[in-house]
Amino acid sequence: MVNDIHQQLCDLLDREGATYRVIAHEPEGHTEIIAKIRGNRIEQSIKSIVIQVRLNRKENIYCLANVPGDCRIDFKGIKQHFDADSAAFASREKAQELTKCVIGAIPPFSFSDQLLVLADPLILENEEVVFNAGRLDRSIFMKLVDYLRIAKPQLVKIALRG
Repeated sequence: MVNDIHQQLCDLLDREGATYRVIAHEPEGHTEIIAKIRGNRIEQSIKSIVIQVRLNRKENIYCLANVPGDCRIDFKGIKQHFDADSAAFASREKAQELTKCVIGAIPPFSFSDQLLVLADPLILENEEVVFNAGRLDRSIFMKLVDYLRIAKPQLVKIALRG
């Protein structure tokens, strides 16, 4: 991708005084596999997925849904939150255009004003979270308080566990 989101992310975290560490690893975008490689609990991982929300026949918005690694997206929860007609995965092309990342490398931060950041309250169970850092071969471990302070996600029930 053209813009280096990994670098933008590290610059943002440095500017905001976040406590974090970057780890390099073999390229991997699947949450279950990457958690084993990184050696973290899967619940600590934040999975970031671009969702298309159809508010009505004429209006769409996009949000970055962030859920723990052991969860899946609750489309009904997103639909209810926005009082929308429907919610579904955004197309691969649209997700990559909005995040400037390949699928599997999307961090739980938005660098686009067209992408709202949502996070399920279940992420609050961890003092430290870990996520893909804009590249398939880089991950970031950081304190949850710093993530919440810098990414400013709306906390919404959008995850289903099990």
